[in-house]
Amino acid sequence: MIDTHCHLEMLQFKDDLQEVLNRAKEAGIEALVTIGSDFKGCKGAVDLSKKYDFVYAAVGIHPHDAKDLSEEIFGQIRSWISESRAYRTTCEGGDIPRIVALGEIGLDYYYDHSPREIQRTVFAKQLSYAKECDLPVVIHSRDAREDTFRILEESGVNKGVMHCFSGDADMAEHALGLGLHISFAGPVTFKKSAVLREVAKMVPDERLLIETDAPYLAPDPLRGKRNEPAFIVHTAKHIAALRGVTLEDIDRMTTLNAKRLFGIGMPEEARIVYKIRDSLYLNITNRCTNKCSFCIRYQSDFVKGHNLRLESEPTEKELESAIGDPSRYSEVVFCGYGEPLLRLDVVKSVAAWVKERGGKVRINTNGQGNLINKRNILPELKGLVDSLSISLDAQDEETYNRICGSSFSNAFAGVIDFIRVACNYIPDVQATVIDIEGVDVDKCRQITDDLGVKLRVRELDVVG
Repeated sequence: MIDTHCHLEMLQFKDDLQEVLNRAKEAGIEALVTIGSDFKGCKGAVDLSKKYDFVYAAVGIHPHDAKDLSEEIFGQIRSWISESRAYRTTCEGGDIPRIVALGEIGLDYYYDHSPREIQRTVFAKQLSYAKECDLPVVIHSRDAREDTFRILEESGVNKGVMHCFSGDADMAEHALGLGLHISFAGPVTFKKSAVLREVAKMVPDERLLIETDAPYLAPDPLRGKRNEPAFIVHTAKHIAALRGVTLEDIDRMTTLNAKRLFGIGMPEEARIVYKIRDSLYLNITNRCTNKCSFCIRYQSDFVKGHNLRLESEPTEKELESAIGDPSRYSEVVFCGYGEPLLRLDVVKSVAAWVKERGGKVRINTNGQGNLINKRNILPELKGLVDSLSISLDAQDEETYNRICGSSFSNAFAGVIDFIRVACNYIPDVQATVIDIEGVDVDKCRQITDDLGVKLRVRELDVVG
């Protein structure tokens, strides 16, 4: 995991910082971003990033201290960032700081430690510089939603994070619409944070971050103690439970998001097998006979933090080697970024191998397997496949053709027939549909009821 927001330079850590960092490492924390708030804090963050290779810095002036921003201080912030950038592009080591963001900046109308007009001016000034040097921003906004978003929109900045998010779903949607990430800290675990928990469930996988804001806001069950980076595990577990995934999934997704936003490390290479919850997915092709308008592969290379953009299609032996013991998983799923039944022979061979070793097999398909292979392939899958999830996607041919863009002119009829025949050969068959504009879910349910299969309604952009 990566703690994307903490304040290790603060006095609360002056006596035992090394022990705090040791505990972070023991908890599996890969990297920390320590955030400056005033000039002294920024200098402390920069110094820590020089000393520890897994500590990165963000520098900026908090709205509380906006009244103290002088040209001299702003010039030093610019100098730190310039030095950091030169190090990253020209040097092979050394002690130049690694600054990955401009922050913590923003507006705070709750305490008003600085006059509001000065806060707005300083916020806009720092946003302008962030855009100039192409750094993400770390944003603090308290009781200042309207002005925060107005100034952000005027700045044109679209790379950053709403830190320690405490707003409602409307505020989150506005921030996401501006291209920002949403970061959750300890308060999401508090018993009275029902609204915040709902927001934590709806933020898209690729925009989700976690933080401690240490030394503040320790999560339950440690509330009231001094917070520290190792405690982020409690927040991660809570968010995992809210989103119906595992701690491992949250770890992987938020780590990837932090690396991409802050430029910390390199994202993983494309995966041919990938785990989500207790299922193992097989990514055997990126080819597909549909060009669905809602398909995630046109938006991102990643699903739940896994890179699925293949450079080449894996062989049967490569898949078997990557799977290992299939009985360790609740199921082995042929899925990935393409239509698995384009590689029918591989599916049959690997499925037989999985079954021989006590595994269960599911195929996620667009339902065009018979059209692709120009024969009824379902008898060939009998005994090899335990369940089929078939994308129905629409209530009629016209809607299907409009949103799915199939290479087959008779695709919708072919999908309906595939679902109908599948019930004769596969023990568990379900159809799926995305709840988007133009799709009549009730009519789709009538179709699946007539076919005698279950219908699962999926939300747009909720993948895996």
